[in-house]
Amino acid sequence: MPHPDTQPQSSNMGIATYLFGRLKQLGVKHVFGQPGDFNMGIIDVIEDEEGIEWIGCCNEMNAGYAADGYARVNKMGVLVTTFGVGELSAMNAIAGSFSEMIPVVHIVGTPSTEFQSQGAMLHHTLGNGDYKTYYKMYENITVAQTVLTHHNAKDEIDRVLKECYIRSRPVYISIPADICVKETFADLTQPLDFTIPENVHEVEYAAINKVVHHIHRSANVIVLIDACASRHNVVKEILDFIEKTGFPFFTSPMGKGIISEDHPLFGGIYIGSVSEPHVKNEVEKADLIISVGAIRSDFNTGGFTYHVSPAKTIELSNNYIKVFFATYGGVSMKHALPKITACLESMPGPQISPPYQHKILEDDVKDERITQNWFWHEVSSKILRKNDIVVGEMGTSIFGLMDIKFPSGVAFIGQILYGSIGYSVGACLGASLAATNFKEKRRVCLFVGDGSFQVTAQEMSTIIRHDLKPVIFFINNNGFTIERMLHGMDRKYNDISQWKFDKTLEYFGGSDKVCRTIKLSTKSEFESFASSQLPEIPSQILFVEVMMDKYDAPRALVGTACNTAEKHMKEKVLPKLHEELHRKTVAGEKY
Repeated sequence: MPHPDTQPQSSNMGIATYLFGRLKQLGVKHVFGQPGDFNMGIIDVIEDEEGIEWIGCCNEMNAGYAADGYARVNKMGVLVTTFGVGELSAMNAIAGSFSEMIPVVHIVGTPSTEFQSQGAMLHHTLGNGDYKTYYKMYENITVAQTVLTHHNAKDEIDRVLKECYIRSRPVYISIPADICVKETFADLTQPLDFTIPENVHEVEYAAINKVVHHIHRSANVIVLIDACASRHNVVKEILDFIEKTGFPFFTSPMGKGIISEDHPLFGGIYIGSVSEPHVKNEVEKADLIISVGAIRSDFNTGGFTYHVSPAKTIELSNNYIKVFFATYGGVSMKHALPKITACLESMPGPQISPPYQHKILEDDVKDERITQNWFWHEVSSKILRKNDIVVGEMGTSIFGLMDIKFPSGVAFIGQILYGSIGYSVGACLGASLAATNFKEKRRVCLFVGDGSFQVTAQEMSTIIRHDLKPVIFFINNNGFTIERMLHGMDRKYNDISQWKFDKTLEYFGGSDKVCRTIKLSTKSEFESFASSQLPEIPSQILFVEVMMDKYDAPRALVGTACNTAEKHMKEKVLPKLHEELHRKTVAGEKY
């Protein structure tokens, strides 16, 4: 449950002051956005408000990515934009948060009520006098929307914030310029009620009985944890369940790191046919699968290749329990899971195979070029540390991270479902600021490729300006390798212009005192860096450029991309891809 950061208040106060007072009670200490003439009154309130800091970003889309990354670490993020041009720029980021179920509050400063009532032809409008157009656009990518007035502000703020928190999705708050400073009687002494309604007893009772019955009659039960276990705050409940029952648990890519991967019952990452053989075997041979918070998107399932039958799967969701083919609607796993656990006896779990460890190919060891297979093994064994926050970009980074085991307490941020290129740089900014809210220092590690980086690189200036110190592993593989794996291996549209990436931090204003750049082209250079030059808690921004070949890709990416492409193209892709890569190798091209 959120806790107040300030002393509660009950008095007349400005409407925007009340809004940010509530947000502070929800743990928000940083607000992202960009100024515009219709939101500057709101930003004035933020800058004057104690305990909350304005973080001006380079554009609204990046600010939305930052708010998303912040929310994944801090439980809620906030974005402030101006009307029209600002909110439309942020729309892609908010759509991503909606898709991935991230609680972001989008506050939009709009023209005054007088101008709106007149239908005035102001800048940032469509020139048609309709001030509801952009609001209507947001109805499909937010779970609650409101336009604040002098009379409804308190109730509407409370309503919308509760929807954001409970449903774990973005909301939209429009504040006209003349409304934000108007005073209203507001009571911050009464905390918001985030209690989830109890399940209907008869339906919940029937569902729990069925679940317990099938668990008792099954000899080999495994638990498959996905992203919604975290989004809907049932991590403690599922951990209690697996520790009491002793059932081994596996996660999807989107569920990676939700429960510590050094837990003795952790079996690995299940990605359908792309899974490591022992993981695929353990999951698919189970008599009963308890699926928690499933999101069955293409990249989360190895290209729709989950080979688990509904006839042996029990699904626990935020608003239903499904036992094989029977659905019990309106039953929340938040309330049902502890009752299921209470009905079960403590029991030792079955033995599971040890988590997969990368096998380095002999040729990889002999060859001084840094390959994907070798690199991710090194990341797992020598780079990542306990309680790191790991941000991965959609591409080689996300898929490389899928195959490695995280140390205890590592949190993982990646946009696997929505997959907007460049998301990770803004998310790194947000996660780095959220990390400052913890008493114990946590290191943020970003893994991003050159193509994605070019989309949002300017946000490095914001990271530098706020004295944040992430470790950035920049994979320079000369273009969009994930797209090459999908289609167009040598098409020009998958190439990019080669910037002088080693000058990135310098260009964006970083001095040698606060920034450090390293370029690694060989295995020997990387090993030297990993063994002696990587601090526990960085005192500088560390930008590590790692040179790789454009035709090289992690195992999980090749398999998933081929499965996905085959679904679209209706023909076998994997043999063709291997043949193409082999041809390039024989021809003497790098691979």
